[in-house]
Amino acid sequence: MLLSGAYIAQMHIPVHKMICERMKGGIDLPDIGYIDLLAYTSKAQIPLENVAVTVTATDGTALAMRLTDRNGRIDPIEIPVPEVSAGQTPDTGVIPFTPVNLYARAEGFEQVENENLQVFPNTVTRLNLEMIPLSELPSSWDKVSVFDTPKQNL
Repeated sequence: MLLSGAYIAQMHIPVHKMICERMKGGIDLPDIGYIDLLAYTSKAQIPLENVAVTVTATDGTALAMRLTDRNGRIDPIEIPVPEVSAGQTPDTGVIPFTPVNLYARAEGFEQVENENLQVFPNTVTRLNLEMIPLSELPSSWDKVSVFDTPKQNL
């Protein structure tokens, strides 16, 4: 998706069930989904260190905060999600994912907001986040690129 020079790509990668069970440590928890992120600048994908990443529930409650490392990556963020079975019966009114908002900010770069990001059970939602230097947008020092992920018809 291209919007105002900023770019964000999102993909969902299934996590093997055995790995998920091992990560939960055998404790009876709701299913977990994960968010992984790579922050970079330019089409050459130069990693950005110290990008502040905040994930909130749609009501604004903070769920996690991370800073990217020198490789532009964060430690995966665990998000409680509905059980897998919630999305396997049609017309129940239960959505099979947890919607969250993600905010990314770095000094000297345009701010990025991703609203209604969908996190699924036993899946890694991986974001490739291109940060645009403000020097390329000098009149837009306070501009925020907002990406709204439309709800899937599942």
